[in-house]
Amino acid sequence: MSTELPGLDLAAWRRWYDAQRPGEVAGDLTGALIAGGKSNLTYEVTDGRSWWIVRRPPLGHVQATAHDMAREHTVMTALADTDVPVPQTYAVCADDAVLGAPFYVMERVAGTPYRTAAQLAEIGPQRTAALAAAMIDVLGRLHRVDPAEVGLDDLGRPTGFLERQVRRWGRQLEGSRTRDLPDADALLAHLAASVPAEDGAAGIVHGDYRLDNLLVVAEDPQPIRAVVDWEMATLGDPLTDVALLLVYDALGELAGGGSVADASTAPGYPGPEEQLERYAVASGRDLGEMGFHLGLAHLKLAVILEGIHHRHLAGQTVGEGFDTVGAVVEPLLAAGLAAVRGRD
Repeated sequence: MSTELPGLDLAAWRRWYDAQRPGEVAGDLTGALIAGGKSNLTYEVTDGRSWWIVRRPPLGHVQATAHDMAREHTVMTALADTDVPVPQTYAVCADDAVLGAPFYVMERVAGTPYRTAAQLAEIGPQRTAALAAAMIDVLGRLHRVDPAEVGLDDLGRPTGFLERQVRRWGRQLEGSRTRDLPDADALLAHLAASVPAEDGAAGIVHGDYRLDNLLVVAEDPQPIRAVVDWEMATLGDPLTDVALLLVYDALGELAGGGSVADASTAPGYPGPEEQLERYAVASGRDLGEMGFHLGLAHLKLAVILEGIHHRHLAGQTVGEGFDTVGAVVEPLLAAGLAAVRGRD
């Protein structure tokens, strides 16, 4: 723990937080940057008696539509009384003058964000299978939540969602592109020409649902303690969450290992067909043809990683593991093209 952290002035944070929740902080503050994140910065802060989690956008290059701290806070607050596990939220700040960017504060939830096969090997195949099943079940429960019942009916515009997603990620790519990526242009063109009809009920879309965005206590019969990282949550087609989860699972193989998550290679971890079957039951949804959704998911993840690569080249990243991120972008785009062309 430290009193000096990049992106978090503890003295400024305390002055602001004392005004929001007087008397809660009792002693001198220290904090630590939580390792593992390559987007928003997440800190643990403590006064030696109590703990808080602070989330803020990354330093440097930031897309205008990304890293929405108020959105994360709003969604988790709204889901607090549902059967989707989320941390309790404490306060949100939209004033850049405090820390140089918007941020929010939430409870510290005890749990492990499993990311690698080596981590899952420690809990064994049986608990790995149970954890993956719970991951799918929680996603299904999220997609069953009625947005209007929890006050999130204005979180997004479901009509035209998939078409806007294609345009959005095309714009995001142009804002972060560091090189010529011909497969990105081909994939964007194919997606724009093949947007499926909106024939399913819209739901709350997490936007970045994956194993290491879950805080887990593996030995618990209900192992998922909290779903985190809601910055891209919106209303739209829930199958985009399902497709992105499958692409994350394939990422280790696409990248040839290295710095990316490879949890899906652990003994006991279910394959994509088993996950899709369980999700269909948990959500009550008809999955239909997934080619478009898988192509969009590959594009989205490639654009996110290209943005991280952009910040790394500019010297604006904090932490380790950024030097190999750029190498994953082109294999993702090629796999996305294969998916939309029916060779997945």
